[in-house]
Amino acid sequence: MSGPLSFGELPQEVPAQDPGGSQEPPAERGRRSSLPRIMLALAGILLLVVVVVNGLRTQGGSSTGPPLGGAMAPFAAPLALTGPEGDVNVARRAGQGAAGAVAACDVRGAGVLRSCDLVAGSPAVLVFFTASQDRCVRQVDRLDALAAKHPGVRIAAIALGGSRRNLRDLVVSRRWSLPVAHDRDAVLGNLYGVAVCPQVTQLLPGGKLGATSVGELSVGQLAALLDRLESRGRLATVAAESTR
Repeated sequence: MSGPLSFGELPQEVPAQDPGGSQEPPAERGRRSSLPRIMLALAGILLLVVVVVNGLRTQGGSSTGPPLGGAMAPFAAPLALTGPEGDVNVARRAGQGAAGAVAACDVRGAGVLRSCDLVAGSPAVLVFFTASQDRCVRQVDRLDALAAKHPGVRIAAIALGGSRRNLRDLVVSRRWSLPVAHDRDAVLGNLYGVAVCPQVTQLLPGGKLGATSVGELSVGQLAALLDRLESRGRLATVAAESTR
């Protein structure tokens, strides 16, 4: 599958053509429709260069990433081990062309990580990393080890670019149990403002963006982050139940 994931897409009616009207050649339509994804792919390659360079020279502590309190960018991404081949779907609604034929949260099928599932009644954490950077991989190691102690926070890893086969081998060799998705053209890296590897972005219940931390964090720092987020999730649950 070469385009964004679109499982669950309904057949679309094709409007009748005017017999006397001119029709655009299929080859021309194909070239035109492929341009947006090509531009996204080029932007993703540039992003990966920036991430790798910054990952080599930047130590943890600063914060960039997406704006605090804004709405998260929805996505449906293929899981490294079990997902289909394809680009990440980032469509907010159906019919958004290169972003996706169906809305990301409407994508169905096995082996797909959906952002809407992550934040359904629970906070979540996304860790963005590149498989070629050791310190980025170590960040995933730490979060994977902490996940069992923080069941109130859903944790997922997003691998930017690289080989799907190498990513599978990495997931197996590190024995990660958290879901790891593959963003092969780094479109999510663009949408979530990734400039340094690793980046940890917090998502609040319902899909609002929490704080973002960039650079390598210690086990203690990550545990404190998860503790705070888990407490915030419990408070949100209590508040929601009190209004019913």
